[in-house]
Amino acid sequence: MSKDPLIIAGRSFKSRLLMGTGKFPSAAALEAALTSSHAEIVTVALRRVDLSQPQGDSILSVLDPQKHLILPNTSGARTAEEAVRLAKMARAMGMEPWVKLELTPEPRYLLPDPVETLKAAELLIKDGFVVLPYIQADPILAKRLEELGTATVMPLGAPIGSNRGLRTKDMIRIIIEQAKVPVVVDAGLGAPSHAAEAMEMGADAVLVNTALAEATDHGKMAGAFAMAVAAGRLAYRSGLGPEREAAAASSPLTGFLE
Repeated sequence: MSKDPLIIAGRSFKSRLLMGTGKFPSAAALEAALTSSHAEIVTVALRRVDLSQPQGDSILSVLDPQKHLILPNTSGARTAEEAVRLAKMARAMGMEPWVKLELTPEPRYLLPDPVETLKAAELLIKDGFVVLPYIQADPILAKRLEELGTATVMPLGAPIGSNRGLRTKDMIRIIIEQAKVPVVVDAGLGAPSHAAEAMEMGADAVLVNTALAEATDHGKMAGAFAMAVAAGRLAYRSGLGPEREAAAASSPLTGFLE
């Protein structure tokens, strides 16, 4: 077991890189990314997968329940009621009662609805679900969700699929400072350097999908992200030096020659 495990709802994971499964051109491409990423938590959009047909060239055909926590995702839901219905459907099909709560009624930027997310989270938690909510980088909303009992908070770095990196850095920094549950930076991370930056800030994990699915070499890109996450986490735990406005000599000019 890792000496620095990610703990979510009392469950321990070695990897701090979570993976989405949408947009991959084939099951083989997804499998290559999964193998290289060493991801243990893998999201599956319930509107895009047939839980009763795991065979063939499908997402579920390359997921191994012995290696992966398959995290149902309510992507596409526009209301709390739709999200709750999707989560219950996944549970009824035999999946664990964990859910990535995603409510995106706004079609252009796919921004999560804070009001419906809060409502759905409350309903799902009362029904025994472990809820990982995808949210805008709003420290107040993150705290409210944590107080409701969500297992994590998952603020966006930039709009879904944009590959633009940490455009919400200042708000994510506040969320990390205040959170007592794991903070998973989700959406918009397009390069390994983006993931490393999030981890250096103190994020507990990141979730990546588009950057892997659109890469020329899916396996190598997933491996690059895995290394970046590990490096960022190690840098954070090692204690990054402070930023300074002025120069500070790395070789003192006095003392040792006297």
